[in-house]
Amino acid sequence: MLNPISPTRDLVLVGGGHSHVLVMKKLAMSALSDLRVTLISPAAFTPYSGMLPGLLAGHYSFEETHIDLMRFCQWAGIRFLVDTVESLDPDARTLHCRSRGVVSYDLLSIDIGSSPELDSVPGAREFAIPVKPVAELWNRWESLSRQDNLAGRRIAIVGGGAGSVEIALAIAHHLGRQQPDLALYCGSEEVLPGYSKGARKRVVEQLNKLGVVLHCSHRVRRVTESQLQFESPDSSDSDNANFDNANFDNADYESLIWCTGAAAAPWIKESGLPVDERGFMQVEDTLQSTGYENVFGAGDIATQYRHPRPKAGVYAVRQGPVLAENLLAYHAGESLREHKPQSEFLSMLALGPQRAVAQRNGLSVSGAWVWRWKDRIDREFMARFRDLAPRQMDSAKPRTASDDKTQAPCGGCGAKVSGDALHAVLAELRAMYPELLPAAGCLDDAMPVRSDGPLLQSLDALRGLVDDPWRMGRIAAQHALSDLYAVGAKPHSAQALVTLPFAAPALLRRDLLMVLQGALSVFDEVGCTLDGGHSMQGPELQLGFAVNGVLAAGDAPLPKRGAQPGDTLLLSKTLGSGALFAAHMQGLADGRHVDDALHALEQGNGAAAKIARDYQARAVTDVTGFGLAGHLLEMLGDTLAADIELGKLKITDGALDAMTAGVFSTLHEPNRQAIVARWAPPEDLPLLAELLFDPQTSGGLLMAMPPEKAAQACEALHAQAVEAELIGTLRSAGPGVPALRIS
Repeated sequence: MLNPISPTRDLVLVGGGHSHVLVMKKLAMSALSDLRVTLISPAAFTPYSGMLPGLLAGHYSFEETHIDLMRFCQWAGIRFLVDTVESLDPDARTLHCRSRGVVSYDLLSIDIGSSPELDSVPGAREFAIPVKPVAELWNRWESLSRQDNLAGRRIAIVGGGAGSVEIALAIAHHLGRQQPDLALYCGSEEVLPGYSKGARKRVVEQLNKLGVVLHCSHRVRRVTESQLQFESPDSSDSDNANFDNANFDNADYESLIWCTGAAAAPWIKESGLPVDERGFMQVEDTLQSTGYENVFGAGDIATQYRHPRPKAGVYAVRQGPVLAENLLAYHAGESLREHKPQSEFLSMLALGPQRAVAQRNGLSVSGAWVWRWKDRIDREFMARFRDLAPRQMDSAKPRTASDDKTQAPCGGCGAKVSGDALHAVLAELRAMYPELLPAAGCLDDAMPVRSDGPLLQSLDALRGLVDDPWRMGRIAAQHALSDLYAVGAKPHSAQALVTLPFAAPALLRRDLLMVLQGALSVFDEVGCTLDGGHSMQGPELQLGFAVNGVLAAGDAPLPKRGAQPGDTLLLSKTLGSGALFAAHMQGLADGRHVDDALHALEQGNGAAAKIARDYQARAVTDVTGFGLAGHLLEMLGDTLAADIELGKLKITDGALDAMTAGVFSTLHEPNRQAIVARWAPPEDLPLLAELLFDPQTSGGLLMAMPPEKAAQACEALHAQAVEAELIGTLRSAGPGVPALRIS
């Protein structure tokens, strides 16, 4: 019988631009059976450019103007890799990412937008704030706008096109009462080249009204830490009554925002893809690269050489449906559609307050009603990616590369990953981590474990939390090593047990490489070798590691029990990952919270283990699946009880939001029931106390410290950027005394 969920090809989307979010919406509704879709983007949220001026002006929140890619991909069934692509080899069909290294593809689409042109002006890259990436601009803008006294602060904007005008007006509106000195420097003879005289007149009037001094024919030739230096003048600013020509050769500034012409990411040209004269990838009207038919491009990064157009978001939006259709058609071996961009489009410019000017075919109008029109269009677009109803697949026949029937995957040892794929992956990894893997030709079914002292061993395994094999490799490795850290052992060696989701052999090889590379990036940090293991195929990703550790000469294992009455409880890391990832599985979690939590799960407990030994912890355990309450009761035994201060618990961002919405891990209630014999939680238990039962993945260490050492140990953890807090104290247990008291 067929296994209808096994993919045979990888489609990789680079960038979460306007075209790609439309592509993903289409693919989510398509009955794909053998195409695996992966998005690579550097952040969990992607901005909608049309609403950026409104965000800076204070009309919108961050959430209203950004698409949550983490949540959207979870809904769409698309793998999401949070990473930055740094190079492309279209002949080898590989991308190289900043964190995870190589990602292979069969079909590639690029929609990464553009950036302001910085490198043609010395000093601009070093001293200016570029408008893209928007995340950096937003962080800098929030810091600036929150300052108490901005009166007289010199803020310069370099540009002259629609984007720079909208940003200048947004800033002027937002900071108007604080009266900073705002100036817009435009290299051309007039602002908004290409727009009608009427539109320019309305914009200049609004700049004057909001106190933005416009300087046309001011082309910047150099930027210093506090000054703009210009080319010699060749015209005057006759259109602007506020023009000040007293200091044409230079202009001082305290904050500088750069919004000039678009520039392409250098790696596009360096890849060997055909590009236009400015370095943007050159594509056919089918949106395929002119040099590689399996590489597509859309949005600002691509130029349709037969129909060149300005770099504007409206073109990317119009390309999205055609790009989605052509990616599916190419995969299925069908003919592709051609896209002809419109020659004119409706352009709407925000004017700072809730007013806007609109232009099309040389005609322009302005007013509050234009803003309401623009606002409605923008909100309707964003609602398509925020209001996510359960998916309903297209009823059409699935579009696949082949209709050949394949045998269902076998069980038993027939489920192993093939030997050639395994040896190829190990060869690649051995080149990256030669000290951590056995030499070629030395692989045996059983490996000797050599150590100068006794070995301690532990075993732990995880189902996938997110559909990112590299990150899951890192998290599973840290999760397994945590048991060694809890007894104060140094990691020595490991064996892996990896179950990969059913896929074609080429895709299995790629996934195995990602998983083990992620794990080895963790093992490399602590000198832990990967001596062997076993890999197989199954319905979902599962990762496990048997890990060995050694103790330093003269050290005994840190005990789980041994605490004394009066000891202080010190907990590293936050609580709440179980609830947060339960919400993520249901498409209810904020992508920023999920991404932050994943970063925390990728951090190990080595520093906390050293602090535990250095500050003479009397008992240590790691907090994982049984939750804080379950692992604490193991530490207490029958002779101790604990007082917990709920207000001291460090909480994973988004966890309480999930619990408030009634979302808990499936292990939450079993964890509660498992301890009722020793502690029956009251019926009026506060929501915060539910964190006691929340199962943790790659959780922190719980330490019982002598009271005179606890505060110092906590400060030492903070000095190493480790989340930690003193959460309670221990006392003697007695008849009728509850094992836990909360306050």
